[in-house]
Amino acid sequence: MSFLSTETRRAAPRLTGRRARQGASVASAALLLSAALTGCAGSAKAGSDAIQASGSTTVAPVASDAAEALKAKGLNITVATQGGSAGGISQLGTGQIDIALSSKPLSDKDHKAYPDTDFVTTQIGADAVGVIITKEVVDGGVKGLTKAQVAGLFEGRITNWKEVGGPDLQVFVYDKEPGRGTREVLDKFIYGKGEPPAPPKSANYAVVGGNLETRNKLKSTRGSIAPLSTGFIEGHPDLVAVPLEGVAPTLANVASGTYPMTRPLYMITNGKPQGTVKQYIDHILSSEGQKLLPKHGYLTREQMGL
Repeated sequence: MSFLSTETRRAAPRLTGRRARQGASVASAALLLSAALTGCAGSAKAGSDAIQASGSTTVAPVASDAAEALKAKGLNITVATQGGSAGGISQLGTGQIDIALSSKPLSDKDHKAYPDTDFVTTQIGADAVGVIITKEVVDGGVKGLTKAQVAGLFEGRITNWKEVGGPDLQVFVYDKEPGRGTREVLDKFIYGKGEPPAPPKSANYAVVGGNLETRNKLKSTRGSIAPLSTGFIEGHPDLVAVPLEGVAPTLANVASGTYPMTRPLYMITNGKPQGTVKQYIDHILSSEGQKLLPKHGYLTREQMGL
C-alpha cells in the first residue's frame, strides 16, 4: 500500500516503502551483494589493483550496479556487506578496504577510534527510512503513527495493535542491530540526542541485520514492525511505510526535509579519492551513475539540492 498520489508516483521513485541500545547485539553473517568482477568476491586478496568496498546494505545495491557497469572498463571491484555502516567504517579505519559504504554520518567515536585515518565522505544520494508495518495492520486501521506511538511500540510498552487503532493482533518488533545506520535514524527521530532505553525483554522482540533480512522477517511475521529503507519495500504491497506525525515519505517530503527520517548515503575513503577509486566514485556521481539511485528507491544528489 502506498501513500503517494498517482501523480507523485509518476513523477518520482516511490519512497514509501536506532544509535545502539545497550546490551543488544546479534552477530550478522556477511551478505555478499555482488560477485568479484575479477577474482574472489569479498576477499581482501582479490588482487593488488582491486577496489574493495564494504558496509551498508542500503548503499551496496548502488555500489554493486556501478561496479558491474565499470567491469567493461577493466575495473576490478568487489562489493560486500560486513557489519553494516559501522562495519564498513571499521574496515576502512583498519586498512582492510578502500571504500566504506555508509548510511550514517561519521561520529566523533569513529574519528577517535581511528586517529590515523583521514576519513573523506562523498555523499552519493539520500534515502528515506520508514517505520514499516504489514498491510494487514494498515487495513485494520493504522494509517499513521506519532513519535510517542513509535517509541511505545519499539520499547515494548504497546503490545497489541488495537492500542493504536488497529486490529486485535500482537505486535512483533524487529529492531536493527548495533551499528546499523537505519537504527541510528530511528533513534534520532524518537530520542533526539538522548540515550535510548535498553531493549525490551520480550518474546515478541528480535534484532535483525541487513535490509533483506529485515524485509523477509516482516513478510513472514503477522503484526510485525521494523525500521527499513523505504526503497526495499518497492514491489512488496504487503508492506507499508506509514506516515510519521502525519507526514508520508514522499519524494517532495523527503527532499524538503519535512519527512523526519531521511539520511544521506555515503562512500567514505581514507584521504581524497585517487586513481581507480576516484574513477569509481566519479562514475556514481555522474549523470549515468545517479540514475542508479531512483532504481533502488533513493534520491539523487540533484533531488536533494546538492
